[in-house]
Parts: sequence; C-alpha cells; structure tokens
Amino acid sequence: MAFNNLIRNLTIGDNVYKYFDLNELNDARYNDLPISIKYLLEAAVRHCDDFHVLKKDVETILDWKNSQRDQAEIPFKPARVILQDFTGVPAVVDLAAMRDAVQNMGADPAKINPVCPVDLVIDHSVQVDHYGNLDALAKNQSIEFDRNKERFNFLKWGSKAFDNLLIVPPGSGIVHQVNLEYLSRTVFVGKDGVLYPDSVVGTDSHTTMIDGSGVLGWGVGGIEAEAVMLGQPISMVIPEVIGYELVGTLNDTVTATDLVLTITKNLRDLGVVGKFVEFFGTGVAALSIADRATIANMCPEYGATIGFFPVDKRTIDYLTQTGRGTDYTQRVEQYLKSVGMFVDFTNDSYRPTYTTTLKLDLGNVVPSVSGPKRPHDRVELSSLASDFTKGLTDKISFKAFGLKPEDATKTVSVTNNGRTAELTHGSVVIAAITSCTNTSNPSVMLAAGLVAKKAVELGLNVQPYVKTSLSPGSGVVTKYLEASGLLPYLEKIGFNIAGYGCMTCIGNSGPLDEPVTKAIEENNLVVAGVLSGNRNFEGRIHPHVRANYLASPPLAVLYSIIGNVNVDINGVLAVTPDGQEVRLADIWPTRTEVAKFEEEFVKPQFFQEVYANIELGSTEWQQLECPAVKLYPWDSNSTYIKKVPFFDGMTSDLPAQSDIVNARVLLNLGDSVTTDHISPAGSISKTSPAARFLASRGVTQRDFNTYGARRGNDEIMARGTFANIRLVNKLASKVGPVTLHVPSGEELAVFDAAQKYMDAGIPAIILAGKEYGCGSSRDWAAKGPFLQGVKAVIAESFERIHRSNLIGMGIVPFQFQAGQNADSLGLTGKEEYSIAIPSDLKPGQLVDVHVAGGQTFQVICRFDTEVELTYYRNGGILQYMIRKLIQ
Repeated sequence: MAFNNLIRNLTIGDNVYKYFDLNELNDARYNDLPISIKYLLEAAVRHCDDFHVLKKDVETILDWKNSQRDQAEIPFKPARVILQDFTGVPAVVDLAAMRDAVQNMGADPAKINPVCPVDLVIDHSVQVDHYGNLDALAKNQSIEFDRNKERFNFLKWGSKAFDNLLIVPPGSGIVHQVNLEYLSRTVFVGKDGVLYPDSVVGTDSHTTMIDGSGVLGWGVGGIEAEAVMLGQPISMVIPEVIGYELVGTLNDTVTATDLVLTITKNLRDLGVVGKFVEFFGTGVAALSIADRATIANMCPEYGATIGFFPVDKRTIDYLTQTGRGTDYTQRVEQYLKSVGMFVDFTNDSYRPTYTTTLKLDLGNVVPSVSGPKRPHDRVELSSLASDFTKGLTDKISFKAFGLKPEDATKTVSVTNNGRTAELTHGSVVIAAITSCTNTSNPSVMLAAGLVAKKAVELGLNVQPYVKTSLSPGSGVVTKYLEASGLLPYLEKIGFNIAGYGCMTCIGNSGPLDEPVTKAIEENNLVVAGVLSGNRNFEGRIHPHVRANYLASPPLAVLYSIIGNVNVDINGVLAVTPDGQEVRLADIWPTRTEVAKFEEEFVKPQFFQEVYANIELGSTEWQQLECPAVKLYPWDSNSTYIKKVPFFDGMTSDLPAQSDIVNARVLLNLGDSVTTDHISPAGSISKTSPAARFLASRGVTQRDFNTYGARRGNDEIMARGTFANIRLVNKLASKVGPVTLHVPSGEELAVFDAAQKYMDAGIPAIILAGKEYGCGSSRDWAAKGPFLQGVKAVIAESFERIHRSNLIGMGIVPFQFQAGQNADSLGLTGKEEYSIAIPSDLKPGQLVDVHVAGGQTFQVICRFDTEVELTYYRNGGILQYMIRKLIQ
C-alpha cells in the first residue's frame, strides 16, 4: 500500500497493535482538520492502492480547507455496513439474484459475496396489534413470527450462504440502539492487528445515530450499500463541515428531545443538505452519550449527512457502562489520542477549522414538539394548542388541514373498553413511546416512568380512546425500568411493552379500536398522535391520524392522560377523582430527579445480560430450517420472496444508451414528497393494486401484512409504489394514489396508469418540487418507479440518498434551474416530453428538454461525479458491480 511507511506500533497492556500514524504525514494541515474529516483521511491512507484510492485522493482530503469549495470527488471505504430487515431482505434478494446472473453469464457465483462485515438487525417486523395488557409482548411477537416466518427463513439462509453477514434475530431491539449498545466497534482491530476507527454506512437514514458515540456513520441507498458490501468505495463530494458550538447547560424541565427538535429547526433554517455537522464546545461535555445519540439520530431531519460528536472521556465512560470491558476502552482511548482524534470538550480552546459555525446556548432550549406533518416544524409546547387550532381551518399546508369553520368544533361521544368520552379534533388516539431516537436514552425513558408514577399516585388514567404502547429499542430498557420500580406504573396506565423493534414510528402502529375508527371516519376528525419518534410525515404513522407530533417519552405519557393536543399546557391538565386540579408542575419530573434514577439503576450488568446471547435468538428462530446451498431455490408461489427482474437477460456488454422520446408524465408533484409517499411501508389498503394481486394469489386481507414486510417481492412493491393515501398529485382530481392516464383521459391507480404506458411502449417521467425523496432511505422508492417505467425525474431539488438510489437504478435525476419549476414554466404534466442525453454527458451538464408544441427548457443533470455516470451507463450500480466482478 502507498502509505505503509506511516505504520507504527502501539503497545496497550500486553498487546502490540499497528496503526497508520497520520501525524507522520508531517503536514500542518492535519492538525486543523475537523475530526470527521480526519476519519475520511485515515480511511483513504489505509486503503490507498493507486487503484480504488489514489494518492491524489489523500491530498484532496488533506487539503480540505480548499478542496471543499471545489466540489472535489473522493472515494470512501467504510469499515462495515448495517441493515435492518425492511432493507435487509431486498438487499439479500438482490445479492441472491446477482449470483444467479453471474452463473448465467458463465462465471463463479461465489464472486458475489460481502467483503466487509455486514450487520443485519431484524427490527421492523412487529406491529402493535395488541396493547394495554401484560401479555401484549408475547402476543405481538407470536403474530410477528407467524406473519414473517418465510422472510426470517430467507434471512437465515443468507447468513449461511454469504460470508461476513451477521444476523441479529427478531425481538432483540431497534437496529440503531443495538448498534450503539453492542455492534459498534469504536476502534476496529483489523488484519495483522491494525487499528482504525469504526465507520459504517447503513440502509436506514438514521444510521447517523452512531455519530453520537464517535463512530462515523450515515445512511446510504440500499443499492449503494450492496455495492459497498462487494468492495466498491462510496464516491462522494468532499463535504463542507458546519461546526455547531454548544455552551451552557439544559434547564431542569427540559429533555434531550426538546434539544434535538431545537437543533433540527436551527439547522434546517441554515441549510445543511450534503454537509457534515460536527459538534464542539463546553456544552457538549454536559451531554451524555445517549443525549448526543438523540441529536445525531435526527440528522436526516435536519438534512445533514452526519451529526458527529468526536470521542471524549464521556464516550469512554459510556463504553464502560455498556459493558465493553477495560481492554476495549483502553484500546479506543490510546489509539484515538495517538492519532489526534480524542477530544476534551471542557477545553474552551478546542476549536478546529470549520466551513462555518453556529452557536446554541443550551439554557435557551424550551419544551417543544414538532409537527403536525413534518419533523422540522418545531412548536414550543406552550404554543401547541393555539398552533393546532389555527391549523384546523387554515388553507391546507404542512401546518394546516383546511376544514370549514363550521366543521372545526365537531364533537362525538365514543364508548370504548367500557368507558365513554368525547372525541373531537385534536384528540390523541395514539400515544407511543417508540423509536430509536428516544428509547436508547435512559433519561427520557425514566422520565416517562416518573410521569406514569405521579399519574397513578394522583389517581389519573389514560383516556379510553388512546392507543398506548411502549416499544423499547433493546431489552436493557426493560431491565432498568424494572430495577427502578417504574415499569409497573407504566403498565398500570396502559404502557405495556408491545415489542422490541421499530414499531409506531415506521407505521407499524396496528389498528385503532373499531369505535374510534368509526367516529373518525364518519365525522372527518383531525385526530392526533403523540410519539417519541423521528418521522411524522402524512400517512406514515396511521392512515386515520392526520396530526402527528414528535415529542419526548414523558410527553407521550402526559398527552395520553390529557387526551387532546388542543389543551393549554400551562393550565389545568386533569382533575383527580377527588377533584384536585393537576398542573404540569404536579406531574413533571426535573432533570435532577431523573439523574438520580439513572445513576442508580442503569448498570453495566444489564447490557452484558441482554447482549450475551443476542445472536442466538428465540426458540422459534433456532428451529428455522433453511437450505444449505449457495444459490437460493426461489419459490414461484411465494408472495414474500421473489427473484427480482433487474438482471434478467444481462450480458457482460454495456447496454445501448437511449434518449427519452415522447414520454408522458406519470405524476406532477409538489414540494417535500417523501419516500413514504413514493414507497409506503405501512398497511396495504384493501382497494389497492397490491391487494388485488395478493387476493389473486389466495392471500386473505388478514394476512396482507405491510408493504415493508413485502419488500422481498417486486410484484407487490411495484404495485405499492405511490400508494400513499395522502399523495397530492396535480394530475389527479383528488388526494390519494391516483393519476391521470393522459391519452385516455382516465383517472386510474398510479400502478394501473404506469402499466398502460408500459404496455404501449411509452416512457414515463415525474415532475416534482423541492426536496423530492426526503425521509427514510428506501431503495424501493427508486426500484418501484423503475418497475413502473419511469426513466427520469425532473425536480427542483433532491434528497441526497434518494438521488443516489435513482442513479443506482438507472433513473436520471434532472434538476430545474434556479428560479424555475413546472408551474413557472407553464407545465401541466399533460404534455409529451423528449430529452436527448448526450453520449459524452458530464456531471452537472445542462440538458435540453423538448415539450411537444415547441417549448424547450434546460435542466441540470444531477450526476454529480464521473462514477455516477459510469453506474448510469451500466444500467445501474449493481449491473456495474456484476460486470466488474466477473472481469
């Protein structure tokens, strides 16, 4: 390797390790680099072979202060890849199909094999079908296994058929919490005892949570992650780095959730898409690793690539607390100090060079929520009631619902579970302690338990129409809630443990009780969900819940008791059975109170007990039998696992490049169209094309499961593309998964219209506004449009991961020039479009779009690097990898 002269020995205890000493570059620029850029530099130095990684790439990173301004391209090889099952199943399906393709091309299928560690946590399968009782966990997990047995069996086959693939079985927890508490290496020990920083890319956008513990990680498209598994470096533009200085301390009634919602709003306002954010300042020293992880988790919501906290003494303390052991912690501390990557945040003079800096006094943070439709729309808790009331009758927007004034005061009496109450706009029908964002943080989980304790002692109860659930990110949460004596209080008011995994936040909220559903539907009520999650896009949490607010776990408990978001939080919140008025101060714990519980009850032994046998799984998992073969035996009758058609007929020759001629617009969309709109993960509507397909295969509605669980079957996922019931399409006469088939004038389900275009040999394109593809990193949000015949998307701007996914599937991302969009150009979406794609196309080149009737306008081709153009010319990134590996 080119920089082997930098290898030095490092003695730690009885062990002698090797490492690349970047100080020996003898370059003053190294000392001024942000720590996150040092991580990129170390990886480039270690992998520099003048083939995948060049010496000039090392120089580009070392010269970051200048190269960041030039949009310079660099390769990056992360240490590992992490998946969850919603993305893991399609990834393994792709790898299995690639093996078949390689065999059909006369090469060795074993060439398709991960070359770096791949961790796959099965965490997205369990739904809140049962809640509010002590056996909810057992019932939900039993249903989970029954519904998903075929998927689990397939993944177990994958763990045996492919090298370096570790499966964490279902029921273990949420991928990002398991990553933080167990899978993370912090510092790897590689071949020949070489030490290097842990870094990871994952197929879930909230992979960034690991940044809170000093591991460099971010989300990528599932398709790109598969290429990384096979040895392909990530091609990226060297990022600007925003330094976010934190000073002061949080007030006694403020939670880490309030802090992250504040930071999310501030960074959204600044604009950090495609940039690194690195935190520094004396205020960081006061934040626990769990607090930092909460902030890093919501990085996708503020738009950055990473939200990074370098390793410091508190990181070492956390590694000790989570049972990592003395050898582990000494190795981490001494190595990172040796290469200048260990930080003392109490030192006010620590201030690397950043592109620009932002500052926040933690003492100015106030209790907050975000919503009702986007995670970065922060609302101060004191203003929530007035904000919601105003939004009821304001024109439909991300903050409003457009009700007629006479409909804004509807109230209906509902009897549920033997109790009667009034249901109205703002009634909280889902209160969920859920999601990796908060359940990994003992301070807010214990705070939720303390709110429950105070409520029980006051004789208060949850409103009868509220669906409550507690879905921790790992079994450690259960242990410290039990040890503290707080779990019985949560259970008393209905917050029973419903499962370990990504549940309500991903849309696995399960059905509402029938009387509640009926009242909502018949009265067009805008009801609310309060959840400790990170996503609240329309239609994501539950199809009947239009207003969803992201909040801390104790607020989820509190609002389940209050029962409505349209209540002044500074007034009387409830009345006890003996007539005592209850105000916030009567029920809300202080940070000091919570800290005492955390210090006493969050113990290293809990982490050791939970993770000692986590890879073994349940008895049901152990009893799964799978074929011991390298090529998967596809079952043509399966509605869960199907060989994808992406590689059918593929040869070693590059496909001919063609122009887009006389294309029709499949959808004409506005701003902030999320991957939830494009490829929903939740329940399958009984009137949808996917439901028709399942019914034709003999599947009953009870067994439809979710789109997320069906991601291993392209027939269902193609039909589920643009199936979100809240989709707003300017070509359609109503909100929902429909569009206009322009030639016939028929309004059809999006899939049905796409099929008609494909049957007629007509290519399709999509028009969109700003932030197209924001939200979760879903490869099916690109695979689905590809299977619907979409050749290009013309948008005002793209979310980073989604743009990458489109390229990975061979769909061209075009961007309107500044100041232009479909409306300003007078485009309705009913026209025909032709786009000539030059054979010598360059990154960022302007391309002409010809509209039938004579209009022509130019768009920016959003291939940002030469490598991305190479993927496109191969028909996609996976086709490129196949051709590369069989050469």
